[in-house]
Amino acid sequence: MDLQTPVRDVSRIYKMYASRLEKLGIKKIEDFLYHIPFRYDDYSLISKIKDVQPGEIVTIQGEIIEIKTDFTRRFKTLQRARVKDETGEIAVTWFNQPYIVKSLAIGDTVALSGKVEEFLHKIVLQSPEYELLIEHIEPIHTSRLVPIYPETKGVSSKWLRRQTSKFLQNQVEKLLDHIPDSILTDNQFLSIQNAIKEIHFPKSLESADEARRRLAFDELFLLQLSAMERKSTWLKQTVTKPLTIKKFRKHIDAFIASLPFQLTAGQEKAVDEILSDLEMSKPMNRLLEGDVGSGKTVVGMIAMYASHLNGLQSVIMAPTEILANQHYNTISNLLEPLGVKISLATGSNKLKIEDSAFHILVGTHAVLSKKIAFEKLGLVIIDEQQRFGVRQRALIKDKGVNPHLLTMTATPIPRTVALTIYGDLDLSTLGELPKGRKLIKTWLVAPEKRDGAYEWMEEQIAETGSQAFIICPFIEESENMTTVKAASQEFERLKKEVFSKNMRLGLLHGKLKSKEKDAVLQQFKNKEFDILVATPVVEVGIDIPNATIMLIEATERFGLAQLHQLRGRVGRGEKQSYCLLFTDSKNPTTLKKLKSMETMHIGSELAELDLSLRGPGDLYGTMQHGMVKLKIANFFDQALIRLVRNEANKIFPNLDSYPILRDKLRLISTENVTPD
Repeated sequence: MDLQTPVRDVSRIYKMYASRLEKLGIKKIEDFLYHIPFRYDDYSLISKIKDVQPGEIVTIQGEIIEIKTDFTRRFKTLQRARVKDETGEIAVTWFNQPYIVKSLAIGDTVALSGKVEEFLHKIVLQSPEYELLIEHIEPIHTSRLVPIYPETKGVSSKWLRRQTSKFLQNQVEKLLDHIPDSILTDNQFLSIQNAIKEIHFPKSLESADEARRRLAFDELFLLQLSAMERKSTWLKQTVTKPLTIKKFRKHIDAFIASLPFQLTAGQEKAVDEILSDLEMSKPMNRLLEGDVGSGKTVVGMIAMYASHLNGLQSVIMAPTEILANQHYNTISNLLEPLGVKISLATGSNKLKIEDSAFHILVGTHAVLSKKIAFEKLGLVIIDEQQRFGVRQRALIKDKGVNPHLLTMTATPIPRTVALTIYGDLDLSTLGELPKGRKLIKTWLVAPEKRDGAYEWMEEQIAETGSQAFIICPFIEESENMTTVKAASQEFERLKKEVFSKNMRLGLLHGKLKSKEKDAVLQQFKNKEFDILVATPVVEVGIDIPNATIMLIEATERFGLAQLHQLRGRVGRGEKQSYCLLFTDSKNPTTLKKLKSMETMHIGSELAELDLSLRGPGDLYGTMQHGMVKLKIANFFDQALIRLVRNEANKIFPNLDSYPILRDKLRLISTENVTPD
């Protein structure tokens, strides 16, 4: 057995737990060591029984002098015990945990950690964590900083602690430190073995922070080096025939001049960067980042036209059928008059091999079909690349011989973050909206003005014939989220209690199948609904020019960048559009953050503000939907990101001199090529 042994091969018990553990990302033994606590319960204060007071969270250690199960009137059970130390006795109770009576016995020495309550004028320790104290064995569930882990059904933190403790004893010494000694020394990092031990069972919160910093550095460092290595590999490839741009520049300029709008300065700069790439003997590998509605598709279209003029085919792949259809219509309208043949391949529009005589193919992952042949594929464009798996992106690129690759995203990414995640890509940004586009009027609405906002919304829809979105963070109400608006419940409430019967409401959420989502969106686009109640599933990929109002519930739960993307779903047509932000939060920092949406309209600026407003302790969470998810580090720790980039730049030219680090990168690369 070693660190790479699959969990299901460890024992029969682990085989039973394997599918549950996989939900937590634990597939092999090493994953247990890297399943990091998200907080600690502080049970390190060990008190004498005579000193405990109601309301305190304490740990007591003593001998069990009585333990039994009682039955309540409703056939539920109550476990009662009495524990003594040299200063006194205390009553202990648990509810409906009959196995405790089998686990603990009179005479056992135990540690109990929990909250002290007062019941019928007596001191009681209620539902505490418990643990048998055995000489020379350090406690893991009590009497210390106790790690609390991300859990799933059937896998508790207590169970994870037991397993992790075992593996720390017999496997942690097998961890090899892949970070070069010079980096460890210069930055006073813990060794990997000590960092793993301290992150799980720290001596203090300070030592836990020290361990987390080391492991966060590792995660970002490997991410940065992987990106640098991909770029290096890419640059070693050659394109069979660089595109000729100078010869066809008049045709390209004529096409740009014929567009029904003028390119922005950002679009012109991006076009120049892309055309310059296409002339190179190395294949282009560029990320085009721009706000919703900033004109990324037009920039991509100019690149595809240049490819066509050179006798090469292009393919553009979109994450949803509705977005693919939108691209198809836009590209067809502008390029077909110039003799460019456009084809469409989606789940509901299969392209046969005999129909493969196209110049540009637009589609979803259906373009990966073996039935579709490319004769001379010169350019691949992937829209919202984070929505596709690594393997899907590789497959489409492999349809040609080292074709140029342009990826596009509407997700606002701070430059420092982009250079870490997408360090293998050259970056172009569109920082302005097309001329004539009206700014979306955005208001943070006070709770007492909610009813007035609904009335105003209905009046706007009735008077202008426009449509509206209402966004809720969750699909269904849960016991733990009773204050958060849930799409399905909100849909029923709005339909029955808020809007008049004249208002037609639709419902869209992530649990619908792909075809069902597309059907609902198409109905909305066809104006069969006045209001669409939805989860953030609408964040990417819909263009509804008639939608002019975006109402977002529980806005404190979203990052600014995600709110900005949601806002970008309206303001697509000529009518004035509005965004209403609802929150019940009274936190001054939260309100200040949300208020910034009223005056800031550029996604990259909002993303940067998100970074400055959130502290390093905040989870990455909602800022970038669909982007790289980090287990330990977070993208708000800008100082650590700068350190990582500096150290990676020093190491990378001599990477082959660090065999352990090289092996670790190979292992990561292999894991990342599995289907998403």
